[in-house]
Amino acid sequence: MWGTVTAKLRSWEFILLVLVVVVLLTAATLVPGFTRPFSISTGLATFAPAALMALPLALLVIVRDIDISVASIAGLSSVAAGLAIEAGQSVPVVIVAALVTGLLCGAVNGFFVAVMGLPALLVTLGTLALFRGLCYVLLGGTPISPLPDFFTVLGNDNIPGFVLPWAIVPFLVLAVVFGVVLHRSTVGRRIYAIGGNPETARYSGIRVARIRFVLFVVSGVVSGLAGMIYMGITSQVAPDGAQGLELDVITVVFLAGVSVLGGKGRITGVVLASILILALRKSLQLMNVSGYTQGIAVGGVLIASLLVTNLSQRFFGAVRERRRPASQLGADTT
Repeated sequence: MWGTVTAKLRSWEFILLVLVVVVLLTAATLVPGFTRPFSISTGLATFAPAALMALPLALLVIVRDIDISVASIAGLSSVAAGLAIEAGQSVPVVIVAALVTGLLCGAVNGFFVAVMGLPALLVTLGTLALFRGLCYVLLGGTPISPLPDFFTVLGNDNIPGFVLPWAIVPFLVLAVVFGVVLHRSTVGRRIYAIGGNPETARYSGIRVARIRFVLFVVSGVVSGLAGMIYMGITSQVAPDGAQGLELDVITVVFLAGVSVLGGKGRITGVVLASILILALRKSLQLMNVSGYTQGIAVGGVLIASLLVTNLSQRFFGAVRERRRPASQLGADTT
């Protein structure tokens, strides 16, 4: 029992929880306006697209992949939605246009990475530029507005009677879905197996390429949803929509404790890391800190999270080595 309690107290999720509590209490005490309902609702809505895209990205990193084109996919999906709006299509058609665009973008990434075997970082770096360039080509630099009420309500209004904005609802729902899939299903066990050792997973009958491809497609679809939320928040479709969100998304994933080497990570950590980065961003914004300086702070958090994770793994690995029986150590050297 005490061993289980000690393990939980030592877990990265527990450390994140403590950090979240400390940051929230500090911000509530020192930052004027942090606890106002308007600040809470706007902060949640503004950060919703990045938090949403972090969910599927966490699964990709667990299987030793990465997708840094998520924000560009969100932007291109919103452009597809905007063109459908400009063509006079109904809201359901606009939604389908955005989601299908995200699906196709994810399939492109998945094909080159999972099927062709190219490095995920290089492929998605290329598609980051490709998809963003298409945004400018298709729109010609001219934003599309106004938008149907459905999207402006989604991006800017709260649930009646609550401080909670509609924009954060998809994240809350999908966080539960992703958590169940990752931690309570056969698919989740296969995802961890692939991240732990892809070759062993392949020999055990797991269709590694298929799962990796599907995860890229899921990431694309969720990015398409994030693009719709983003255009609702800004009340327009612009070629630079969601640009720059990659930093927040990647920071959330690695701050969540998802191992860059694969095989480790939990959705609970993603939720806690999202709250932490949201609180940091909102505090700096209320203190009139520029967006560029906020980017420096988030980048520093990303590097610090990678450093702390690496050092903690080395520390606990050394502790385990010291606790190994002398007989086992002798057997290893023979």
